[in-house]
Amino acid sequence: MKSKGTTSKAIKKLTVPVNIGSDHIQGSVNAPFNIVEYGDYECPYTGMAHPIVKEIIRQFGDKLYFVFRNFPLNDIHPYAQNAAEAAEAAAVQDKFWEMHDYLFEHQKALDHSHLLEYAKKVGLDIDRFKKDLAGHVYTSLIDESLKTGINSGVEGTPTFYINGVRYEDSWDLQTFSKTIKRYLGGQI
Repeated sequence: MKSKGTTSKAIKKLTVPVNIGSDHIQGSVNAPFNIVEYGDYECPYTGMAHPIVKEIIRQFGDKLYFVFRNFPLNDIHPYAQNAAEAAEAAAVQDKFWEMHDYLFEHQKALDHSHLLEYAKKVGLDIDRFKKDLAGHVYTSLIDESLKTGINSGVEGTPTFYINGVRYEDSWDLQTFSKTIKRYLGGQI
């Protein structure tokens, strides 16, 4: 989790805008605002934020779209990279969000055998999934996500951006929700 005392007063912006072709997006890209999250499937703070994000998405519905980008903190989370690769392998089988949710709901068990179990539970082609994981097919994609996060000032997970501007306040439900209401003004 980030320390409030280490953030600069300068507004930090997302250096790579949302890409409809490559980002994982929930909701309509025609919504008035978006939230981009850089997260780590093994990070306990990202895990705590997950149900809050789901509630924000539920509350604001068609007023927002949500983007998740991988930012595995490999130095402190030994299974984060494999979990990110599992999510990307699920994405090519059109099951990213199912795997994404499952990984957060079971984030204390992200070893290889559990990832295979989760792939079965979300309905993936297991042979393809195994081949993708064994070949580390999505490593460069995850490395690129890490790079864009670092270039945008991500220092820890979760890190959120609202309409391209880094969100520096608490991500508890009440505070996050109030901020979004301010963004929406009279649109609610």
